[in-house]
Amino acid sequence: MGRFDSFTALLDYPVYVVTATAEQERAGCLVGFAGQCSIRPPRFSVWISKANRTYAVASRSQVLVVHLLPARRHDLAELFGGRTGDEVDKFAVAEWEAGPYGVPVLAGAVAWFAGRVLDRADWGDHVGFLLEPLDTGAASSGRPLTFRDVKDIDAGHPA
Repeated sequence: MGRFDSFTALLDYPVYVVTATAEQERAGCLVGFAGQCSIRPPRFSVWISKANRTYAVASRSQVLVVHLLPARRHDLAELFGGRTGDEVDKFAVAEWEAGPYGVPVLAGAVAWFAGRVLDRADWGDHVGFLLEPLDTGAASSGRPLTFRDVKDIDAGHPA
C-alpha cells in the first residue's frame, strides 16, 4: 500500500459537505471522495464512510445535497469533518435553510446541488451514492476548499 500512498499524497481535489434528511433527522459530513461520473445523462457520485453517522441517514434519504465550500470556510469543514453528529447538532451551529426535499443547504457555499439517489454501491469502507442532479445554486465565488486545506482535521468518526 505504501506505493499507492505516495501516489495519493500528490493529489489535491475539492472536498464537499454532503447533507441528508430522513424521517425528520438531519446529518452532514465532509466528503473527500466524489466527482462527476457521467455527462449525458448528468451524474455525480459521493462516497460516505460507513463509520459516519451521516451514512445511516443518507442510506434512508432520497435526496442528498452536495456543497463546495469556499477556501476561507475551514471552520465549516472542521464542524462537518471533525465533529460527529452523535455528539453535536451541527445544524444548530451552521447557518442553513431547507432545500429540495427539506435537505439542508448550507449558507455561504461556493456552489451546491441537490441530487436524487439513483443507486448505492458498497465497495469497501465507503458506500457510493449515485446522484441525478435536481437543483443547483451558487452563493459566492472564489476557490473551493481542497483536500490539502483540510489535512489537519481529525475525523469525528475515525475509521
